[in-house]
Amino acid sequence: MTERAPPSSALQPAISRREERLGYLLVFLSALMWSFGGTFARFIEAPDSWTVIFWRSVWAAAFLIGFMLWRDGWRGTLVLFRDMGLPGIGVAACFATASTAFVVALAYTTVANILLMQAGVPLLAALLAWILFREKVSRATWAAIGAVIAGVAIMVSESLSGTVSPVGDGLALLIAVCFSVATVITRRFSNVRMTPATCLGTLLAAAFATSQASAFAVSGADMAWLFAFGVVNLGLGLACFATGARLIPAAIAALLGTFEPLLGPIWVWLVHSEVPSGRTMIGGAVVFAALLTHIGLELRRQTRPVRPGVTGIPSPN
Repeated sequence: MTERAPPSSALQPAISRREERLGYLLVFLSALMWSFGGTFARFIEAPDSWTVIFWRSVWAAAFLIGFMLWRDGWRGTLVLFRDMGLPGIGVAACFATASTAFVVALAYTTVANILLMQAGVPLLAALLAWILFREKVSRATWAAIGAVIAGVAIMVSESLSGTVSPVGDGLALLIAVCFSVATVITRRFSNVRMTPATCLGTLLAAAFATSQASAFAVSGADMAWLFAFGVVNLGLGLACFATGARLIPAAIAALLGTFEPLLGPIWVWLVHSEVPSGRTMIGGAVVFAALLTHIGLELRRQTRPVRPGVTGIPSPN
């Protein structure tokens, strides 16, 4: 039997209305930054995915380290990394796997397939928490989980018919599972700061890509897009979320996070004319309906959670 932590509302300072509005804006901006991932990636012409992973991870790590140094100073940054412990390393490993799989998956499947599968991460995390820790899951959540599984099955069915690569859909599903595991770890160990954990994840991804990449030289144009892919899409998105998500209720943070899988396929369609398939649209609609219905019920059930802040890590791409 695990001991329950004391209500953190007594430990957290009161959040002003102005800070809350700032939190809404920052979390929305994080989802907006993440939604550009597929669009940036499609501009990069480097043939080796591992080269892309290396440079994207290096730029993201450089930005996040700079952000923490600016916010917390040298000593504070070192303390953040020291205090992560095994939970932080677990989150970093999940993030490194997911961010690596995202870039590789882009070579095999559409951006829409990848992002729409990730829309169900909060509900997959609830399922994993029930399996691993027997956390209570309401009937409404069970129904939403079933709908998400059905929606993902519709999207994955294209790989069974040969329409798209099973490797691409398999990697997209791996990304969703990794972020679900990271979400469960974060919920279980709420004292872990997300920024240093994700920064370590980018460093791990870069280190592994170093052993796999055939070359590191890229064109000037590719380097510019890799900079945007790493700093704007990944690093800035994480910084906005880490700062804003602690200021607003978790259910609203999850709701604002849905703008990433909603906007991502639209940008790729407008810029690169990559049109999602019929099954992707149908499966994605099922996932979105389940997620938005579930979040709406949660918002009705509680006007404000006991603990404002992060309950998990949405899928930065």
